[in-house]
This record gives sequence, C-alpha cells and structure tokens, in this order.
Amino acid sequence: MLHIDAHQVNALLDWPSLIAAMREAHSTGPRPQIGDMMLGPAGRTLLVRGAFFEGVGIGLKAVTVFEANAARAVPKPTVQGEFLLFGEEDGSQLCSIDGAAITPWKTAADSALGASLLAPPAPRVMTMVGAGTMARPLIEAHLSARPSIEEIRLWNRTQANAELLAATLDGLGPRIRVTGDLAEAVAAADLISAATLSVAPLIRGEWLKPGAHLDLVGAFRPDMREADDAALLRARIFVDARETTMPHIGEIRIPLEAGTITPASIEADLFDLCRGFAVNRAPADITLYKNGGGAHLDLIVARHIFARATAGP
Repeated sequence: MLHIDAHQVNALLDWPSLIAAMREAHSTGPRPQIGDMMLGPAGRTLLVRGAFFEGVGIGLKAVTVFEANAARAVPKPTVQGEFLLFGEEDGSQLCSIDGAAITPWKTAADSALGASLLAPPAPRVMTMVGAGTMARPLIEAHLSARPSIEEIRLWNRTQANAELLAATLDGLGPRIRVTGDLAEAVAAADLISAATLSVAPLIRGEWLKPGAHLDLVGAFRPDMREADDAALLRARIFVDARETTMPHIGEIRIPLEAGTITPASIEADLFDLCRGFAVNRAPADITLYKNGGGAHLDLIVARHIFARATAGP
C-alpha cells in the first residue's frame, strides 16, 4: 500500500491548484456524509473524522491534538496522526497519508476559498491573530487568493513568537508588522484571520471596520470561541459546512444555544457559495466565515494528493 509522508505532501501541493480542487468538489453532486468523534480532556484530544463523498472518495482521519507539545523540553508536533483514503468502487484502501501534513493545507485552503467568495475584492491590510503552526499557511493561502494584500500585521499573546514568525515571512512580498495592540490591528484590517486555541473570545465586534472580512479558524471544540457576540451580530455569517460547525463548534454552537443568533442567521455554507449563492456584498458589509474543517475537506485534499502522486510522467 502506498504511504505518502509529510515531505511528499508538501512537495505535491500548491495553493492555487488546491483551492481550485476544493472549489470544484463543492460545486456539484450530493453533499458528503460526515461523522466526527472527539475524546479526551481539553488539551489532550483524540479526533477521528470520517467522510463519504460521492465523486471524491471515502476517507478517515485519526489525529491527536496535544496543545502542550510545542512547549516541551524537546518539542513535538501539536497534531499527529494519519489519513486513510479508500476507493469508491470497491472500498479498497488506496493509500495512507500523514494526517498532520494534510491539516495545514486543508485548513488554509478552506479559509482562502471562503475569502475568495466573501472578502472585499481588493483587501490591502491583513491581520493574523495567532502565531502558531497555522499562521504561515493561512497567510500564504490568503495571499494566493487575494494578491492585493500589501501589509500583514501579526498579533500573538506572546509577542516573541510573533517576532519569530515575522522573521520567517521575509520574501513573501507584503510588509510585515508585529503589534501588541490587537484592537488596533483588527480595526485596521480588511481581512482578519484568527487561529488560536482561545476559549474566551479575543476579537470584539466593535473593532471591526465596515467592509472587513473575519476568518475564524482556531475554535474546534464546543467550548472554544475567538469572536464575541457583537462580532456575530454585526456580521453576515457564513460557514464551511453547517454539519460540522453548528452542532460541534463553540463559535457557532454557543451563540445558537443562547439565542444570540438562530440557524437562519447563517446565510450560506461553502456548498451554497460554490453552487451560485449570490452574496451581493455591499462595500460596508462585514462578513464572518467560520472554518470548521470537516473530514470531507481532508478527503478532498487527500484525493488531490493521491492523484498527483500517481499521475504518470
């Protein structure tokens, strides 16, 4: 059986083709069947996600998310695991792929596709909230989808980590600025991407300027949020998939249960957007996109990797 390791994953993928593949997979056919299982305490999570997606394939990802690993004396990856890809015709196992390597590509391409459909057409300033492992992929993917970005502001609770990230971003093109003032960085941005492990909301709706696009990535558990109620009430709300965000992720689930928003507050998900939902974005509209990262997205990326790995010369 073919195994594709992390080095091969990174060599086979690029942002433009992956974003295009993700858009195509969402554009036609039936919606996927998606199933999630999450076990363990906060900070030490086993996450198992499966998807059956007609026209794409069958896949299962099993990973652990151990938040303290990066701070160990000998650091280890926060996310570790495998993805198994099966064929639609006979259910045979086609390959295994490093699950941790898929995650940043899947997550960032999801956000970039969302921004390409929702964000203002020519954003100039991007603010990245969080300087963890997802920050660079998100910046790269958003730049691929929105090359008009001229300046990137970085904010992180530990500013030294933002400084370290900034040092790795030389050569990307936009001017990089590290800031300790989150409110100012959010207020100045046309596009804000947040990828933190926050439980209490960090981003306040009052900071968002008219016309901004807010990309929320970090929250993946029922108790996690990155933006407050005011942000949801000021914004037009979109998600990548209703099945994964509404019942499972605190960013949407908590305000739904509190009655702050209703299911009708979510205008569309990525399937609707890729199938012609008319956003009709006014210049002053604030858009909010919750990246839930379901198994169907891992499956799209895995199928794209497999196709490239097995393509002839």
